[in-house]
Amino acid sequence: MLFRRSVVGAAALAALLAGCSSAPLPQAVSPDPADPETPTVAAPYQPVMAGTAAHAPGGLKPWRELNDSVAPGGGRSP
Repeated sequence: MLFRRSVVGAAALAALLAGCSSAPLPQAVSPDPADPETPTVAAPYQPVMAGTAAHAPGGLKPWRELNDSVAPGGGRSP
């Protein structure tokens, strides 16, 4: 009786696992890079610095007022 339960349980488990598996995906065949007839995609030229913004240094500001504005308590330093 115990053997029959384990066989039925193993068969049920195998059926459950088989239902969860999927068919293997087909292997993608990539073109041979050594073949001179391989089609290529033409990429347009883009400069290395395309899309960057210019960052120029700002003017000098009074350092005491800047320090006082970020100081704890907002008080003036001596």
